[in-house]
Amino acid sequence: MKHFYLVCLLVFCSLSYGQEKRTFGDIEGFKVYPNPVTNGKVFIQTAQNAPKKILIFDVFGTRVKETTILRNELNLSDLVAGVYVLRVFEKDKVATRKLIVK
Repeated sequence: MKHFYLVCLLVFCSLSYGQEKRTFGDIEGFKVYPNPVTNGKVFIQTAQNAPKKILIFDVFGTRVKETTILRNELNLSDLVAGVYVLRVFEKDKVATRKLIVK
């Protein structure tokens, strides 16, 4: 009976280590320019250049913009001047940066 429990324990442990682990890391080649934004447009460059989900928060943590971009240009002409937090999701990676709009 001891051997049965030992085998069950080993099988359970090996299955738990075999699960896919989702890790959120910084996006490779991530660049945001120009910062500060003066013309209402910001460019977001990454190594993969895949579609990106964009979240922008004000300094109080309120979400002020949510969009998805297919290329690298993001229109910010609807934002008033201030400091924001830009969060970019690309595939299983995420990057967060401070963004200044003048």
